Amino acid sequence: MAKNLVIVESPAKAKTIENYLGIDYQVASSNGHIRDLIKGNNAVNVAQGFLPSYEITPGKERVVQHLKKLAKESTCVYLASDDDREGESISWHLKEALQLTDDKVQRIVFREITKTAVLNALKQPRAIDLDLVDAQQARRVLDRLVGYDLSPLLWKKIKPGLSAGRVQSVAVRMVVERERAIDNFVVTFHFSISAFFPLPTGQLLKADLPEKFKTEQDALAFLEQCKDAAFSIKALDKKALKRSPSAPFITSTLQQEASRKLGYSVTRTMILAQQLYETGKISYMRTDSLNLSADAVQHISKEVTETYGKEYFHARSYKTKSSTAQEAHEAIRPTDFSAKIVSNNRDEQRLYELIWSRAMASQMADAQIEKTVATIQISTSDQTLVATGEVLKFEGFLKAYARAKDEDEESDDAAEMLPPLHIGQVLPLEKMLARQRFANPPPRYTEAALVRDLEEREIGRPSTYAPIISTIQKRGYIKLESREGFPRSYTLLTLENKQIQTQQLTEIVRAEKQKLFPTDIAAIVNDFLVKHFSDVTDYNFTAHVEKELDKIAQGSKIWNQMLAEFYSVFYTKIQSTSDVDRSMINHTRYLGKDPETNASVVVRLGKYGPLVQLGVEADERQEAPRFAGLRPNQRMETITLEAALDLFKLPREIGIFEEAPMVVNIGRFGPYIKHGSSFYSIGKENDPFTIGAVKAIEIITTKRKADAEKLIKTFPDSEIQILNGRWGAYIKSEKKNVRIPKDIPDPKLLSLEECLKILEHNAAKKGKKDK
Repeated sequence: MAKNLVIVESPAKAKTIENYLGIDYQVASSNGHIRDLIKGNNAVNVAQGFLPSYEITPGKERVVQHLKKLAKESTCVYLASDDDREGESISWHLKEALQLTDDKVQRIVFREITKTAVLNALKQPRAIDLDLVDAQQARRVLDRLVGYDLSPLLWKKIKPGLSAGRVQSVAVRMVVERERAIDNFVVTFHFSISAFFPLPTGQLLKADLPEKFKTEQDALAFLEQCKDAAFSIKALDKKALKRSPSAPFITSTLQQEASRKLGYSVTRTMILAQQLYETGKISYMRTDSLNLSADAVQHISKEVTETYGKEYFHARSYKTKSSTAQEAHEAIRPTDFSAKIVSNNRDEQRLYELIWSRAMASQMADAQIEKTVATIQISTSDQTLVATGEVLKFEGFLKAYARAKDEDEESDDAAEMLPPLHIGQVLPLEKMLARQRFANPPPRYTEAALVRDLEEREIGRPSTYAPIISTIQKRGYIKLESREGFPRSYTLLTLENKQIQTQQLTEIVRAEKQKLFPTDIAAIVNDFLVKHFSDVTDYNFTAHVEKELDKIAQGSKIWNQMLAEFYSVFYTKIQSTSDVDRSMINHTRYLGKDPETNASVVVRLGKYGPLVQLGVEADERQEAPRFAGLRPNQRMETITLEAALDLFKLPREIGIFEEAPMVVNIGRFGPYIKHGSSFYSIGKENDPFTIGAVKAIEIITTKRKADAEKLIKTFPDSEIQILNGRWGAYIKSEKKNVRIPKDIPDPKLLSLEECLKILEHNAAKKGKKDK
């Protein structure tokens, strides 16, 4: 048995490290956290200074027993969890759960899983940093208190099953407020002027008018002025520009760039990065430090010089923006810059290449650009047109990496190179366009953009961004969706051959690809929390809590003192809000009157989600109210009376088939066609309000054919059936489905007795396995 035991979080990490150590070391995995706060409201004793009560995480009992056994047989136990607060907390919980004494346990840390880093860490063991443990414990206790006090309040006041959290509620608020900013955006427009000039070289020179016209009349007047104008080059200005590389990745920027360039979700990016880290390919991926070690810069210098040339290398250091950067000591980088291919997994390899090229580019020379601006005078106007072009004189860092742009960032992409021009050159006009352009509302959040704004507001930390975004989606507050755009008409004025033509054209706008949309319940919960718990959802306050946690980590503040300061105010608000009348919370929005019946129309939150109600509660003098669920993409805040009344057009009869009516309606599981006593789903691709008889008949006949092909055999006076399934033939009995053994060549030949034997054998086998 090895004298020394090294405990890490994951089996992959353990396997990598074990290859570096000799026979005196055994490496084992805790599979993440092994202890957590006990379930329920008794996890934190507020009266005794917020004393937490912990238990072994369900399912981890065997892991703990195994680690106890290994620890007992070892002389020294090295706790090697990650080098951040979470990792420090895991080490402390291991020490407590395994009942390790101070003289037997050592804490070691490394920021990359390489042989050199691990061996160096073993030479520099230390004690567990209790300040870091206290900071993590304070975060965990605070989040438990907020969640367990707020969630039941939401159940009573709004809807059962809801949840709230200190940071997740702030993230939801950001998405809700962005959606409302889009709803309230007042669209304005202007007309922009572009002119096109054919050149002797065969190229077409495009130039723009800097001024924008507010009305069509103003734009038309300018084109009229240019009908008989002469155009010539007034000035040519050249300017040398440089473009500098971005800093190496930290957690948030990696998540953003992987989203833009590779299309990965935040969670997917972190899973892949974790795998690369645990197999020793990159440094630690939860970090907000932009530093690179001197050793890393030296390796980059060698790789840049050998790959691109000596003139491409330029050593740089980057200053971390955040005043609270503390999670690790280096940016994310490869552990071996000479390694180009590190994984057979395509997604892992693509993420590695992104990290490699960004780290390389961060230590490379500026890109050198020559910008040329051509000013074109108009003989009939004091205004001038401007054509801009750029020439890349020296690629510099662009040889390795060009950063992707987010859609709400201004583009600084290089313009095309201008053709040869000279001052005084006369330019014949091919055509001039005046195009109506509309101002765009703020863009909806992508996952990457939400991470960026959370980081800028200093809300959360590198290890929390992915869980935050994952949590608010799982709990039904936010939906990640792609939506089709809608048509919008615009005016185009064209001056060509001294004639002006006006056209009304159409463009598709506001198409959304993988954007975050708030649900109706998110808006209601957000408004309740903002009104009654402004501190919890206040951006500055949430950032302040993070700074208080940092003070605990630095040893300048006592953890339960910080909790006491927060909780005394928070709990008072919980008590006072308990008395708020549920009817005072805005669940209902009045839309107007139905023109046909004069009944009131409201949209409100129902048991299964938002719905429209036609008529008030029934009494002896009027009909019972009618209800209709909202369609996808409709929201309580924005639905109109006209759109609400359209929802009551269902159920609708769309024709007769086989002497029976076909009726379309929407049920709990989506839109369907009722034909006779049978129901047929019409799928998401068909609109229940517009689907016709021809399509309905096609759906019915296709489903019947599929059902007929699925059925292999039935038995008289028995519910047992033999069916064709996705993975082959199976026997169906009540709610049980049992696959038919492969050694039975033809399921059609099975008798009822043989089917019963197969079912009985499967039940006995399952019972034995469960036992």
